[in-house]
Amino acid sequence: MNSIPLIIAFAFFMEMMDSTVIATSLPVIAEDLGTSPIALKLALTSYLVALGIFIPVSGWMADKFGAKRIFRWAIVVFVIGSVACAFSNSLLTFVLSRFLQGMGGSMMVPVGRLILVRTFQKKDLVHAMTLMTIPGLIGPMAGPPLGGFLTTYLSWHWIFIINVPIGLAGIWLCGIYLPEIPRRETSRLDWTGFLLTGTAAAGIVFGLSVISLPALPPAVGLVTTLVGFGALLAYLVHAKRRANPILDPALLRNRAFGLTLLGTNIFRISSGSMPFLMPLMLQTGFGYNAFQSGLITFTGAFGAISMKFIVKRALAAVGFRMALVIASLGGALLTFAMVGFVPGTPVWIFVLVLYGAGLTRSFLFTSSNGLMFTSIGDNEASQATALSSVFQQVSLALGVALAGFVLEATGWVTGDTLGLVNFHIAFAVTAVLALVSVPIFAFLPASAGQESSGHRLRELP
Repeated sequence: MNSIPLIIAFAFFMEMMDSTVIATSLPVIAEDLGTSPIALKLALTSYLVALGIFIPVSGWMADKFGAKRIFRWAIVVFVIGSVACAFSNSLLTFVLSRFLQGMGGSMMVPVGRLILVRTFQKKDLVHAMTLMTIPGLIGPMAGPPLGGFLTTYLSWHWIFIINVPIGLAGIWLCGIYLPEIPRRETSRLDWTGFLLTGTAAAGIVFGLSVISLPALPPAVGLVTTLVGFGALLAYLVHAKRRANPILDPALLRNRAFGLTLLGTNIFRISSGSMPFLMPLMLQTGFGYNAFQSGLITFTGAFGAISMKFIVKRALAAVGFRMALVIASLGGALLTFAMVGFVPGTPVWIFVLVLYGAGLTRSFLFTSSNGLMFTSIGDNEASQATALSSVFQQVSLALGVALAGFVLEATGWVTGDTLGLVNFHIAFAVTAVLALVSVPIFAFLPASAGQESSGHRLRELP
């Protein structure tokens, strides 16, 4: 059965890696396409916008046409988008190709989670989620150094060509090992809801991306973000009036699911700023080159892998509630420790802190995924996977936007946007934000997820 989450994990890895892989290659790609690196950042945002538009409909598509079929077609679309990126010869074709990639990526992660939820029993779900989550955490960290390596020693086209053999292997393995998930009876597609959720998610993600990566005037990002939040409010009104909305806010009334989703994504806003802040600080404040900073930050991936060996026993020992409290508190403290990084700090201190941060992040996200999807009924699974993926994309965009805003705001005071003190303040702010998730997790029921964790409360005499 391990083959099922591992196949999904490779697709998860491709999708998450491609969200960051072109970051270090923008100058080279821009020169080849005859445009500027700033303008080419639209390719980053077009990918995120496609995720925001199409993730909400992923659950309905999986129920209507079959999860296995949609998952395989998602990989096909992603591979076609990758080939189109490699053969792009202008800014417009590159941005459109990245959008096509995002359409495929928008289905891979939520539908992949849905396959796990409907294949594994609740007692086995944490193990399956562990195997799937680790590559998703490694992907964003692996993207920049891998992109830099391929661009330096081959060409930028290989950033996308490398997805072709991986994707084709994934399609073939899906046909052999993934089970057929029965289709579900579905209502007619909520087209109004699809339009509003797509506008909300895309508007917020695009707006925040423009604010944090100013390829366009910041005013455009601000207006787009406000439009996104306006569409979100309109959707909440619409969802109350419709019997079967495309994303059902009623799921949030489930205490375990709602609190875990909230706490996890507040923590993700904090951790989502790390891939932006840490490499930039190491390069501008410590003099490391892009490859060296990438190698140092990649130590967090080893922490994520190490988590696999402790999560099951830890959950059995203390349960989901205490595990999430400890992980969020540990992650906040390790983030605050980064405030102490100065030019004289030994490299092994960097490595140790980043390793611990990677471990706590991986532990928290694996545990929260396990708890969320064991707290819902089977008929709610498609809605839950889509809803959690929407929150994930928005929180990641918020993390980068928050980091960029703090650097800019402190720069107004210090006169230097990329001074070391600016990064220290940014790490302190994100650490405080991570702390906010601690009391949220503490409000979870003590018995939450017992059937999955194996933890049993002691009975009073």
